[in-house]
Amino acid sequence: MSLKIRLARAGSKKRPYYHIVIADVRSPRDGRFIEIVGAWNPLLPKDAERVKVDADRVKHWLGNGALPTDRVARFLDAAGLTKREARSNPTKALPGKKAQARLDAIKKAQEEAAAAIAAATAAPEEGAAS
Repeated sequence: MSLKIRLARAGSKKRPYYHIVIADVRSPRDGRFIEIVGAWNPLLPKDAERVKVDADRVKHWLGNGALPTDRVARFLDAAGLTKREARSNPTKALPGKKAQARLDAIKKAQEEAAAAIAAATAAPEEGAAS
């Protein structure tokens, strides 16, 4: 059985509250879980205690092979329980395929316009020299 340390949503509509749970990967997000090991209240200010984690139980489950999700790994890294690898996605800021195609079309049109202007200015000078 592969285990995840992940978030399970609680709270009412537009008032999120999450439990940090140990669950089988096949169970649904808010469904069956094995144990609650913490909580996260995103509505609290950042300087308040937003994340509560039972460090002993998390260490136990990490030792038993449970893998944290990305968000929970951030919490565990901040608590000093695990080390989160820095992620790098240098292509994230690049525009999509259609936007790149539009930019290429604009560049091509600008180059053609510049070539036409250069040809137009060069043509009268050649006529005057003859």
